Amino acid sequence: MANTLYRPGADPELRVHDGIVGGSILLSVVVGMQVDPVGFWLAGLFAAVMFSSAFTGFCPIHFILCKLMPSAD
Repeated sequence: MANTLYRPGADPELRVHDGIVGGSILLSVVVGMQVDPVGFWLAGLFAAVMFSSAFTGFCPIHFILCKLMPSAD
């Protein structure tokens, strides 16, 4: 990164990951409020996976996206 300008959010896999996880959490909260409280458990599950990935460095969704999306390098 010595000669390149780092732009946060420039990683395409990370942007798609954030969209998938954010949309899933939002959808599960709406389901929990409107349809069935089980949706809150699903939001909690997403939060637990995100929390654990902060310590382990492994996120299943990001891992799959890195395998599916072509590299920009």
